Amino acid sequence: MDLHRPVDSNKTYEEMTADEKLRYDHQKMHEMHRGHESMHTTMVMILIVTLIVAQVIVVEWKKRHYRSYAFFTMIAMWSIPVLMSLKNQWWRFIIIWTIFTLLTAVVIRKSTTKPMSVTTPRLVYKWFYLIYKVSCFLGVFGYVAMMLTFLGLNVMFGHKPQQWMDVALMFLFYGLYFGVLGRDVAEYCTDKMAASIGYYTKEGMPTRQLENNVCAVCGNKLLVDVNEEGVLENTYKLTCGHVFHEFCIRGWCIVGKKQTCPYCKEKVDLKRMFTNPWDRPHILYGQLLDWIRWLVAWQPLILFLAQGINWLFGLE
Repeated sequence: MDLHRPVDSNKTYEEMTADEKLRYDHQKMHEMHRGHESMHTTMVMILIVTLIVAQVIVVEWKKRHYRSYAFFTMIAMWSIPVLMSLKNQWWRFIIIWTIFTLLTAVVIRKSTTKPMSVTTPRLVYKWFYLIYKVSCFLGVFGYVAMMLTFLGLNVMFGHKPQQWMDVALMFLFYGLYFGVLGRDVAEYCTDKMAASIGYYTKEGMPTRQLENNVCAVCGNKLLVDVNEEGVLENTYKLTCGHVFHEFCIRGWCIVGKKQTCPYCKEKVDLKRMFTNPWDRPHILYGQLLDWIRWLVAWQPLILFLAQGINWLFGLE
């Protein structure tokens, strides 16, 4: 049989419409897999077992060696989507990913350079706080566009639902993906800066004394007192008595996911710290982003592993 000429058609494959190609490909797939039911059952069982075993391994790895788990997850988050994009020639994502990677690489380099400049912490927090805000906006925009499509609002503008849904999913993906990746890299940079700042070591003992009227995160002077209203930013005081630039401690707690004082490691009460209702969704948003790691980083690796097992057993 000529694969480029369907049985019930005088058209070649290139001459068929999109719907005819879809029906032809579907028919061809069924013919190719006919009689392979037992093989397919074996492949499904391999996939299920691989998912269960991988889930147990990932959970135990995260519990026992969190630093290596977090670093590997960050690398997987960073590399797997761009490899898939190169394979499928998704150039828009590749361009955005490249710009993000180049700028973030500069920030990572500054955060790991020793001796660290006194302006580096604020630069790092500003960059990742910007990523966090932009990703939040993109995610919310994508979600709202998706809901409006479900409600049929696209009909008022004469657009097809698929057009709006494609745009909504694109914005939602960009927001969630770069939001998660930004948080992971921010945590990595925060750990590096915490050691470079020199207020405490891994053993928990401060290596130098905190001076009065100095921010315990960036080491710069505080511009206003705790109870005064600042022009650029306010000064915040934790329950342990240490004071910070408001922007620095926000970045430390939310962007860097640190819930301890940068100087003495006392627990930070985020609910008490951010009483503004507009800030609370940001914290919840950051927690929800953790669910994306499994879909973007670990699921492709597990599926690739399952395919490798099928290949070893000669299953197709």
